[in-house]
Amino acid sequence: MNGQESTIYPQSGNGPITLSGESNAQRVTAGSKAVWKLVLKPRQTGKMRVRVLLNIVYGSEDSPEWDISINDNSNKLWESAKLTPPDVEFNIEGLGGKELRIEAEAPRGARLDDDVKINMKVFAEGMECGNMDFYANTMQSILILKTSIGHERAVVDGVAGKVKTGGDKGIFAMLAPGKLEGYVFMEAMNTDLVRETCRGVRKAKGLVEGETQLSEIEHFLTPKPLVSGISVGDVVELVAGPFKGEKARVQKIDESKEEITVELFEATVPIPVTVRGDSVRVLEKER
Repeated sequence: MNGQESTIYPQSGNGPITLSGESNAQRVTAGSKAVWKLVLKPRQTGKMRVRVLLNIVYGSEDSPEWDISINDNSNKLWESAKLTPPDVEFNIEGLGGKELRIEAEAPRGARLDDDVKINMKVFAEGMECGNMDFYANTMQSILILKTSIGHERAVVDGVAGKVKTGGDKGIFAMLAPGKLEGYVFMEAMNTDLVRETCRGVRKAKGLVEGETQLSEIEHFLTPKPLVSGISVGDVVELVAGPFKGEKARVQKIDESKEEITVELFEATVPIPVTVRGDSVRVLEKER
């Protein structure tokens, strides 16, 4: 899961190399990567020695460190996990240039809006050719918890109880869609912490691997009208109210009030009856 605003910033210093590429702020979920691509293009032919220097700054002293690396098309030129200074040198020859990729992977235990700022300076033949700034911060994930069918709300209550009594569990919201059995959606940060929180909750079966995009569940967030899927002429069964269990045919639909008017089959005198859209179950669609 990766949110970003794409912008291109060319950097044309006075040195023998021009620097251009992406320098957009990115939002990523815990455990995923922000990636920026840039191109170093020589102004002249011949071999030259290039040095890339990074300055990495975190938002606060207790912020967890990100895994940061400098890569070209085939190799990892530098990575923070090796505990070496963020400084790498290599050769460029000819006018073709070299594409680099800066990657910053957010820690799996990151909190909401933990961030990293990276300043990159490029030198060639001892001259500074330009610099670029990169910024990334963390955002929440959409995780899916599998449950026993029919026990979705009970699982939500169980997880919510552990969150309330156990301090910060990194879970911000939960949703148990009425029309999706066996699953609960959670807006959360730390997948490992969420998995531990859900362990031991009755009828919870564990997290589904991977994350879900918000766009994939948006239709669950906007409730459908109560009369959705009902048409004039449909045969329905009343499931609530004084006529519960009776069959009827739909005569009229009022979408603004979310009501339908039906005519009962068994009534001696055909009298229109108006009920809420969720008080009926469609048995047969009008052909």
